[in-house]
Amino acid sequence: GVKDGKWTVLQLVESLGFCLENTDPRTRGRGIQLLSQVLLQCYPLLQEKEVLHLVLFYESRLQDHHLVIPSVLQGLRALSMCEVLSPGLAVSVLKAIFQEVHVQSLLQLDRHTVYSIITNFMSTREEELKGLGADFTFGFIQVMDGEKDPRNLLVAFQIVRDLTTKDYALGPFVEELFEVTSCYFPVDFTPPPNDPHGIQREDLILSLRAVLASTPQFAEFLLPLLIEKLDSELQSAKLDSLQTLTACCAIYGQKELQEFLPSLWSSLRREVFQTASEKIETECLAALHALSACLSRSVLSSDAEDLLDSFLSSILQDCRHHLCEPDMKLVWPSAKLLQAAAGASLRTYHRVTRSVLPLLLEQYTNHPQSSQRRTILEMLLGFLELQQKWGHVEEDESTLLSLQAPVCSVVFSAVTDPSVQLQLVGIKALTLLGSLQGFLSSSDLELVVDHLIRLALHEDSQSSEAAMEAAGSLAPIYPKVFSGHMVPRLEKELQSEREESSYSHCSLQQRCLQALAAVSTHTSIVRETVPVLLQHLQKVQKGSEAGNTQDMVAVCQSLHRVALQCQQDAEGCWYFHQTVVPCLLAMAVQAAMQESTHLLLGKALLEEEVLAAMVPVISAATTHLSPELAAQSVSHVVPLFLDGEVSFLPQNSFPCSFQPFGDGECLEAQRRLVALLMGFVCSLPRNVAIPQQEWLLRELLALSCSCNCPFTATTAAKCFAGLVNKHPAGQQLDEILQLAVNRMEPSLVEGPCRTQALTLLLWVTKALVLRYHPLSSCLTDKLLGLLGDTELGPAAADGFSLLMAESPDVLHKGCHADVRIMFRQRFFTENVPKLVQGFHGAGPDVKANYLKGLSHVLNHLPKPVLVTELPTLLSLLLEALSCSDRVVQLSTLSCLQPLLLEAPQIMSLHVDTLVTKFLSLTSSPTMAVRIAALRCAHALTCLPTPVLLPYKARVIRALAKPLDDKKRLVRKEAVAARGEW
Repeated sequence: GVKDGKWTVLQLVESLGFCLENTDPRTRGRGIQLLSQVLLQCYPLLQEKEVLHLVLFYESRLQDHHLVIPSVLQGLRALSMCEVLSPGLAVSVLKAIFQEVHVQSLLQLDRHTVYSIITNFMSTREEELKGLGADFTFGFIQVMDGEKDPRNLLVAFQIVRDLTTKDYALGPFVEELFEVTSCYFPVDFTPPPNDPHGIQREDLILSLRAVLASTPQFAEFLLPLLIEKLDSELQSAKLDSLQTLTACCAIYGQKELQEFLPSLWSSLRREVFQTASEKIETECLAALHALSACLSRSVLSSDAEDLLDSFLSSILQDCRHHLCEPDMKLVWPSAKLLQAAAGASLRTYHRVTRSVLPLLLEQYTNHPQSSQRRTILEMLLGFLELQQKWGHVEEDESTLLSLQAPVCSVVFSAVTDPSVQLQLVGIKALTLLGSLQGFLSSSDLELVVDHLIRLALHEDSQSSEAAMEAAGSLAPIYPKVFSGHMVPRLEKELQSEREESSYSHCSLQQRCLQALAAVSTHTSIVRETVPVLLQHLQKVQKGSEAGNTQDMVAVCQSLHRVALQCQQDAEGCWYFHQTVVPCLLAMAVQAAMQESTHLLLGKALLEEEVLAAMVPVISAATTHLSPELAAQSVSHVVPLFLDGEVSFLPQNSFPCSFQPFGDGECLEAQRRLVALLMGFVCSLPRNVAIPQQEWLLRELLALSCSCNCPFTATTAAKCFAGLVNKHPAGQQLDEILQLAVNRMEPSLVEGPCRTQALTLLLWVTKALVLRYHPLSSCLTDKLLGLLGDTELGPAAADGFSLLMAESPDVLHKGCHADVRIMFRQRFFTENVPKLVQGFHGAGPDVKANYLKGLSHVLNHLPKPVLVTELPTLLSLLLEALSCSDRVVQLSTLSCLQPLLLEAPQIMSLHVDTLVTKFLSLTSSPTMAVRIAALRCAHALTCLPTPVLLPYKARVIRALAKPLDDKKRLVRKEAVAARGEW
């Protein structure tokens, strides 16, 4: 009635008169309870005058019997949310609560109601409450004192934080307010099991920390408490203290810290020098960094002591001498402390490095051993990394510039040292010096490039990789130096004819190719390196050595790396595409023509391995093109394959016409180039129209079904599938798919092209499964039917791996394929029941095919989904372990291993079978199966101990045999598994 406006609240009070004035406190309580429940629902409808009368009524009831108080507080909570509350009433209510209610004797819910009333008034009547002065703070201290419930503490801590941060008067009660909150520090709380409130220890820690670190007024009480807890034995107390100290430094100044700095430094130093805990060390360094930053921020008056200078002096005094100790025991802890302080501000950096860098350079010279030099250089590197924070090297202040010559000398000596580990640190330092703007002179830069070339080409493989990475990092900063100095040197090395063994020459050439790719991280350098790589590929194509294939693959791998590095830069990406793609196509067409006219030159270019290496180059050069540029390119490439239109290719005078989709034995070589077409059209953005697409799809379909060369047939099938996956839905797509089904069905039943038809079926099914096309289930059923075929069954079973796995060249998100987010789960739900049913109905000679298909599907399924389905599938998986097919065994073992870790309770029920199967497979003739079985035997140890104990002796005895296996990798797994048992 009140809600609908039929009754006013005052009429309700009058109607409740008998209850509210009853002599029995329980009856009074019920009357007030009803009134309060109405107010909690109707408080926005109240008038100002009604609120006034209700507040006065409820205040008077605070003196009533203790049974009535909870309902009174609920009513006051409702009134505290009224917007029409007259000025002065909030103060009046709080005074009455402070005076009349002993809050800590109430139940948890009622105490929470009091905190809610205070919170409501603080958010809406802040100025009125501040008018109470320190009385409000004192009243709240009395309310909170002794609170133990975590739900209430979270609200109480927030109130204290508002008191300190919103300038409420604390008056003489600062220490009392600190005491009433700090008594909970450090927080010791373990939530009860199945706690419905979900309050964690971390919530209380963060909430209390926000209070303690909210005001500098707490500093004189808090800092001694933190030092005391730092000196305790309890690790959690130390961590909490350090994190709280770090938080406090954000608001403290010199005044608050001055008295406690020596004690704080002493505690931090002790912990870093003595602790075995990495966490505590990390927090100590963070606290020292925060202290130094805090002192750096403080503005000094002219007569004040410079606390930062004296603080840094004591750090240097306590740490510097450890850097010179011959046993180098406390070197790292000291260096970390110095770096933590130095990283706080530019001022601390200059002060520390001025003292430490010359010392480290001197120590490097004094220690001849590579291991010691490496340690010293790593410390030096730590200080150099800090310089990066401050950007440009300032000439007037920087210690680093004054030490330029000795620093460069030390780093150059490290990269020429025979020790690989020292070289690696030296290379890091080189990269860092190069990234410090204005540090290296032009002659130093040339020397850096010389060292990087030498390391990349002639040193250990680790140093070589690191040097190439360094060149890639520095090239965008100094493109002119690298394109003018490094690229010509590498080109010269690549062209030089060597008299050494062909192996070392080949290895050097490969490194040159890798280095050219690594340095191509800037468009101007790409314009230099790409012609060199293409020129080398043409030279290799014309050669007649046996190793041509490997050389060509190496060039393609380098071009692929360059393509990936260009993708984020539109200019570089388009330059690479329009330079490399036509050139590769021209070389391939030339080679195919020569093959067709029986010339032997360039034959290596048509090898599967080389064409497979060219595909990712073309693909990576295409995926990131803008739609406009991609459309420009596709208008040349598709007519090349359909019409033999070669005019856009460089050096386009060919001995005969290019007809990759033509008939005849002599065109076999040309047909292989469909792989390059696949790399291009399957990587185009989805919104780029492909000219003559229907014709192209028909040609690919015909080629995939009829070609005798497995490489060409598979490539055509993949290309067809890639285009079908992106084709817009509609009549055209339905027609082309129907055509494909009509071509596949008779070929799958009989004839010479059954394998080609199966390959096409697999790839088209994958294309449709990924995009949830309705025809996918029909094609999957055809595939399931083939599992019962004695000839095609094993290949069809392996096809399930192809359907579920990530494809490297087509049908993945990187090449803009239409891939739905949960296609694997959907495929599992629709097809695993059919696989299980087929297995139970299959003859003994084809049962293995169903198991193989099932294990492939399960292997690629997200583990959480698999765990939920485990009880129904486990018996089948165990049966699969008895199958003689090693692929089935391997798939099943790799499927079971993670399940042992993630579903131990279910797996425990079958422990007897699992132990027997795993142990028998450790003697398999196949090495991969033995390794997988040993890993599973190892994973068994994650099951509950009481389940395992009966098998312990048997397993340890059985695992003695693989300890003596002839393969090292098997022995390694056996040692790990047996040791765990």
